[in-house]
Amino acid sequence: MPMSVFPDHTLESAPAAARRTMEAVTRKQGHLPPAVARLATSPELLDGFLRASAVFESTTLDPLSREVLIMTMATRNDCHVCVAMHTAKLTALGADPELIAALRERRPLADERLEAVREFTLAVLATAGAVDDAALRAFLGHGHTARNALEVVLGIGAYTMSTLANRMTGAPLDPRLAALA
Repeated sequence: MPMSVFPDHTLESAPAAARRTMEAVTRKQGHLPPAVARLATSPELLDGFLRASAVFESTTLDPLSREVLIMTMATRNDCHVCVAMHTAKLTALGADPELIAALRERRPLADERLEAVREFTLAVLATAGAVDDAALRAFLGHGHTARNALEVVLGIGAYTMSTLANRMTGAPLDPRLAALA
């Protein structure tokens, strides 16, 4: 059972190398999310994910496009923690409820530009990056750039770490997000 192998660390029980990161997350969010408490078992993974996520947040992809990619990864990899967390983030961004529902249900998106992000993300995953010219042209044809295409790869990398680690550790849903599960 993941819980016995991956404990819910506190600042006192966590490996020393994870404590600074846990403290930073606690300061930023006002509490220590349960997923972070479990991921602290590997300070390297915790720090690596948070750094990769921060770099992804600084890309030229707009916030909604980044969240489309993240939700595509979260639903594809069945990460209930990520689905709830990023439903909250999309809501905070003022995303249309239909967009959120479509992402959660793995349905095509009405917004063609955002659908291009979702489709391209899935194509990159399905082909291990060897997307064909048609997939790349379709993505670029919706106003995205070659830089954005590589930023999709960065987002996939960051959220592969998160979704797989949350599933492996059996990360519990933050009670503050229960309504969004």
